[in-house]
Amino acid sequence: MFRKFTKEDIHSRSKVKSSVQRTLKAKLTSQYPKLEDVIDELIPKKSQIELIKCEDKIQLYTVDGEVLFFQKFDELIPTLRLVHRFPEAYPTVQVDRGAIKFVLSGANIMCPGLTSPGAKLPDAPGFEKDSIVVITAENKDSALAIGKLLMSTEDIKSINKGHGVEMIHHLGDPLWNFTTD
Repeated sequence: MFRKFTKEDIHSRSKVKSSVQRTLKAKLTSQYPKLEDVIDELIPKKSQIELIKCEDKIQLYTVDGEVLFFQKFDELIPTLRLVHRFPEAYPTVQVDRGAIKFVLSGANIMCPGLTSPGAKLPDAPGFEKDSIVVITAENKDSALAIGKLLMSTEDIKSINKGHGVEMIHHLGDPLWNFTTD
């Protein structure tokens, strides 16, 4: 999604009202319930949230100058910077070591990279198709990417062919390197 993102893709910037901040906090905690305990640390009451509207109906939300989450249509999606601060708050899948270089180049993740030894998918019931997941890697501490499941984790295990996760954002992509200056 952010493969060719540049500052030229930005259309407008605006400060977010406090009523909208409350709505954003409520939406984030409903999507990611484990964030509820730390939401005030994430978005402090006196912080300045800025909305940056971009190409393709993408909206970035910055908190005190740092992009923490973005929105495409209705769903709020955390950036890796936010995921690294609170890694246990998001649904997570793990790829094997062989998939790391492909993930870091922005490639979609194939099902065998999620089902081989070294990879981990959640136990049943797992995650549904179109769920936003954080991608970690075997023997690595930090998340590598954020993606969207193209099939449920149960289907990934049983079918084990084709693309399993569509890449949205990964370490080193233009969103990772984006600054609000």
